[in-house]
Order: sequence, then C-alpha cells, then structure tokens
Amino acid sequence: MNFVFKLPRTRNKHDGVWVIVDRLTKSAHFLPVRANYTLNKLAQLFIDEIVRLHGVPVSITSDRDPRFTSRFWTKLHEAFGTQLQFSTAFHPQTDGQSERTIQTLEDMLRACALQFREDWDEKLPLMEFAYNNSYQASIKMSPFDALYGKQQKSYADNRRKDLQFEVGDWVFLKLSPLKGVVRFGRRGKLSPRYIGPYEVVERVGPVAYRLALPPDLSRLHDVFHVSMLRKYISDPSHVLE
Repeated sequence: MNFVFKLPRTRNKHDGVWVIVDRLTKSAHFLPVRANYTLNKLAQLFIDEIVRLHGVPVSITSDRDPRFTSRFWTKLHEAFGTQLQFSTAFHPQTDGQSERTIQTLEDMLRACALQFREDWDEKLPLMEFAYNNSYQASIKMSPFDALYGKQQKSYADNRRKDLQFEVGDWVFLKLSPLKGVVRFGRRGKLSPRYIGPYEVVERVGPVAYRLALPPDLSRLHDVFHVSMLRKYISDPSHVLE
C-alpha cells in the first residue's frame, strides 16, 4: 500500500489517493483521501473498505510514510495479527508492485484530471474498475479473473459434484417453480420451499432424474431437472414412506 498526494484538490477536499494492492491477484483499491486525515480516520477507512470486503490481511508491505510507521498504526495491526513490512530504497523487498500500480494510476489521473478537474475523486471507482479489468502480464489474466474467476470455477465444479445423484438416493423437490402444486401447511412466504424426500428411481440423461412421487402429486411429470433437487441426508429418526 502507498499514498499519492499533491493532486488537484477536489470539491470534496480530496487531494490524494490511497493505493492498496493484493500481491497474489494484483487487484487494487483506489481510495480518495486528504493529506490531513487523522490516523483514526485512516484506520476506519481501512476497516470499512478493505477488512470489510477481504478480511484481515496476513501481511502488509508499505513505504515508510509516517502514517504507517506510527505507534498507533503498528498497534492496530498487532491487534489484527497483521505483519507490517516496510520497503526502503536500500532493501531488495521494495514494494515495486505498488509503485507500478501507482505509476499506472498517476497516468490515469492525469487524463482524468484534464477532463473532470474538480471531481476526479468521483471517477475513482471507474478507474479502479478499469485497472482491475485490464490484462496483467505477470498473472496472465485480469485481477478480476484472478480474484473471482478461479473461485467461481471451483464453486461451480463443487456444485456440479453436489448435484449428482444415484438410483436409490432420496432427494427433496423444490416447490416454488412448480405450477399447480398444492401448497402444504402455511401459505405465502412461510410456505415450504422443498417437499419430500422422494426416491430417485432413474437417471434420465446427464441432468435429469425420475422420482417416485406420491399419489397426490400424480398429475405432475415425474422427471425433474437436477437444479430442482436437493440431496436428503439420512437420519435414523426419520421414517421414509
């Protein structure tokens, strides 16, 4: 993380940007700040915009700005359990990643300031989006893809595994999409979302299953898409008919 100051003062009195970059995904946050912000204000901003979205970081690398080297900031991160690392001009671990991001941001700000002048801070969310959506050679993808793409693929793969059943399994049937089904018990928002469980008697293609439905649901077609089913976890106290 690092600060960029001495920018044109906006109508909201912002004259700087706090740049915070994730080392792994290269994703960045650009937070508008003022040079006279107190440490308490910066700490609250860090919690609201970073910890709230991503949790407490394991370690942070920054320059030796007095804000970061202050006793208050050090104690704050001790309470979080975060390790603070400071880069120097004489140390090989200088935070080059933030420096490159800051250079990119400064180039974007110059173009933005020429057009928007006193409200460049209001354009920071778009600039942040543009940066995070751009291809990064070091990770061979955009920060957004690195941050969300793999997670979504992993979730989809796991979800696909969860939505596979065998003949003889018992499943719940999602009620809300079914038209003409008599609602049991309570009505409206308190009515059950799933009914059953019912036994899987046949797999019909890769994503559909035939269920053994009771007589009161005989007017329904007995083949359902996998998205309408939820696996029943057996319990010895339950009696299945």
